Amino acid sequence: MNTVVRLVQFAAIYFVVLVLLLGVKWLWGLSDYLVPSLSDIMKIAVSEGPNDFLAALNTLMVAIMGHGLAVVLATLVGLVGRSTSIAGNITRTAAYNLQAYPIVAVAPIIFLFLGDGLSSRLLIASMICYFPLLLSFIGVFSQPVDEVEHFYRSTGRLNWFLELRIRTFENMDKLITVVVGSGTTAMVGTIVAEFLAATNGIGYVIRKALYQNDLATILLALFFIGFLSSIYLSLLEYAGARVRKAANQ
Repeated sequence: MNTVVRLVQFAAIYFVVLVLLLGVKWLWGLSDYLVPSLSDIMKIAVSEGPNDFLAALNTLMVAIMGHGLAVVLATLVGLVGRSTSIAGNITRTAAYNLQAYPIVAVAPIIFLFLGDGLSSRLLIASMICYFPLLLSFIGVFSQPVDEVEHFYRSTGRLNWFLELRIRTFENMDKLITVVVGSGTTAMVGTIVAEFLAATNGIGYVIRKALYQNDLATILLALFFIGFLSSIYLSLLEYAGARVRKAANQ
């Protein structure tokens, strides 16, 4: 039901913005070359809609894989970075410095070594969405739960694994919120990768349409991006609710 509600909300917002865009076109007397008419948009939806939907679906699949990779990377780096040792300090410094480089500067190097296929799209998607995950994971893994940890420490049963479990369960809501929210940035990262140099996906469709000044195709692509992103975020929220319920039992 939440998925249906989210899709209805997205569709309502999208069509309100579309009506406003067409209203601005009418008020300013813009030509169809700059802003397509509603009939032109419908023609593109009929002729190009199936192909664009498949391209957006391809992008979503890559985004999901990139999102999963980012969660794994953030967990591993967070486990090392939580430490106050030399290794932990070096790991945190490297992770923070890497985020300081804009993706458009790093992307050419990635495409040079990995080409313009799936691996490059996965890496760029995970790089864009993993940093907020990393900050949250390091914060959670480093923040003591004094009362609980003191009990296990006084009984001699506290080890690093139990310590992580305590801190993770204590901050489960925060972790779930960050993981769900980062799903959007994974989609953005995949589209950015496709826009820069890839040869498939909805980002590639948008890049071609931009070069051809084809705003109708771009509007259609934006609809599919929002539609599939809404579904993915709803599924993430559902999974997060299940994990939260299981953790509280």
